[in-house]
Amino acid sequence: MSGSFNVLWLQAGSCGGCTMSALAADDVGLVRSLERFGIRLLWHPSLSVESGPEALAILTDAAEGRVAVDALCVEGSVLTGPHGTGRFQMMSGTNRSMAHWIATIAVHARHVLAVGTCAAFGGIPMAGGNPTDAVGLQFQGFDGAGLLPRTFTGQGGLPVINVAGCAPHPGWLVETLVELSMSGTCALDSLGRPRAFADHLAHHGCGRNEFYEFKASAARASDRGCLMENLGCKATQAPGDCNLRRWNGYGSCTDAGYACISCTTPGFQDSGAPFLETAKIAGIPVGLPVDMPKAWFVALAALSKSATPQRVRTNAHADHVIVPPARRPPKLP
Repeated sequence: MSGSFNVLWLQAGSCGGCTMSALAADDVGLVRSLERFGIRLLWHPSLSVESGPEALAILTDAAEGRVAVDALCVEGSVLTGPHGTGRFQMMSGTNRSMAHWIATIAVHARHVLAVGTCAAFGGIPMAGGNPTDAVGLQFQGFDGAGLLPRTFTGQGGLPVINVAGCAPHPGWLVETLVELSMSGTCALDSLGRPRAFADHLAHHGCGRNEFYEFKASAARASDRGCLMENLGCKATQAPGDCNLRRWNGYGSCTDAGYACISCTTPGFQDSGAPFLETAKIAGIPVGLPVDMPKAWFVALAALSKSATPQRVRTNAHADHVIVPPARRPPKLP
């Protein structure tokens, strides 16, 4: 395809969940969704028919700059162990580590995208002492100590673009690639995440916001109330528009009754407390909304609880609506 925007996809230390999420892009799937904008999937280890020598030829051409790679997408953490050799993950049939292939191709790529929090910040493989010496492409947690130097930029002038999430919404990936293909750039936050989604919080648009406003909290996973006070929800701290664009056009974690675990944030895998339990000091949640002073939040929470309607208080501790909103006849002029 002449003049197309070529995407090469590599899977490092990955569960494959980012690919599974991406497959649900739009209403036609990832490949056709990208083709709408002239974006061609040069090779993907799970989706492409090329394997063995054919796949190796594509990778070799990319590593030596003989084929244009407009976007190198890497899914999963880079396993650099043992002792910096990268031999915990070797590319089959090449006697070269995945870390070697990523670093070599990245030098020639116009843009480099970390698909998912593992590729962006190290993610799940870093948990529990990081036995495989896993790192992200340009970060290790919040630190600029990833596989590529902190000063690295692609041929297009941008650092690694961190489409974070575990897994990221397919729209975040597709829209980022489309923006890069059409404009050659992308607005990023301080951690390299595209601002198109990172300028929002998962809390925005949450279906439980009425319960949040009155601090009417769920006590069990099946309750309809706010999940922040007791069940570990971090949506007021988590970058992402998960509750604005929804997943599969319909749902979200909090809609399904599962607390937001802030999976777009470095270090989410080592939260310091069970995922479905809110860490507290003196009865006050440790993690509070990112844009509100703690003293204000505590004072507002006490006031809100004193004003909670009985309908909201009752429904917060049920798995369905017990008390519907009051039906009042309209006032006639």
